[in-house]
Amino acid sequence: MISRLPISTVHLRRAITIASFSPSTATQPYPPPLFLRPLTYSAAPSDLAAFRRWATARATVDGPRLESSDGGPGASQLLRELSWLLEDATSQSNGKILMRADLDELYRLWKERIEERKPFQYVVGCEHWRDLVLVVREGVLIPRPETEMLVDLVREVEGFSEGLWADLGTGSGALAVAIGRALEDKGRVFATDLSLDAVEVAGINVERYGLKDKVEIRHGSWFEPLKDVKGKLTGLVSNPPYIPSSDIPGLQAEVGRHEPKLALDGGMNGTDHLLHLCEESATALRPGGFFAFETNGNIQSELIANHMSTKWANCFHNVKTVLDFAGIKRFVTGFRR
Repeated sequence: MISRLPISTVHLRRAITIASFSPSTATQPYPPPLFLRPLTYSAAPSDLAAFRRWATARATVDGPRLESSDGGPGASQLLRELSWLLEDATSQSNGKILMRADLDELYRLWKERIEERKPFQYVVGCEHWRDLVLVVREGVLIPRPETEMLVDLVREVEGFSEGLWADLGTGSGALAVAIGRALEDKGRVFATDLSLDAVEVAGINVERYGLKDKVEIRHGSWFEPLKDVKGKLTGLVSNPPYIPSSDIPGLQAEVGRHEPKLALDGGMNGTDHLLHLCEESATALRPGGFFAFETNGNIQSELIANHMSTKWANCFHNVKTVLDFAGIKRFVTGFRR
């Protein structure tokens, strides 16, 4: 099983001010996230109540089955998601119920959630991560809570706010946006991804948070788009694919059926991409440069740390594993000599 927190684990949503979203930047047929759509529709209270009763019944009946089948969302989780769906989709004004989607779409979205096991984040089109609300869609990995710690590790590096950083395999752009918001005027983040879907979505999130002058999204595999800053990076972070190929079929349906295999499959032992990052970091980082990689957990984390401390001992120092919020050795960090 995947050692990340399951996709049904969602932090309490946080109310924050968000930047505007331009639907013209999104590739069709993907609509804007629900919470950013205009209040174009309306519904009678009785009709919305009927939808809530139907959706509640589906959650109550199907939740226990999904939970027992592969650790999917139980009834209580589905009911929380239903509340969030209605929160994103509706607003009341002068006794009227205004909506960002019509009732037919709400019925369809809830069927997709339960019958197709579509991740809730894809259903509503966003994920709440740290103090951000990130646009996500199918084709882009949904950022997980534990990955938030990579931002904290970066912020502990002396002089980080004025340096050049790389976020390799940026996905939704979560790390790049969070680091970019912490940088000063001279600081900059270069975010790379092989997936064109990821490049587009990351670009949307960068633009929404007004970071185009600090975060540059580049298309390509790992370090390939960064030849012009080779040897100049203050630091780099990456949450690469690290699930062993043989484990992919056994993942929770929300993950295995819907999230991009490109962002999950780490090869036979799950370490193919991590070992590549280790090797290339030696020439990408400037002397004293910092790296932080997310891994699949204890054994894999120790393997990568040992690899960098032995085979690459002449390049790196102070290599160590770092625990995530659950006490699992999730991250490997260190410095370029």
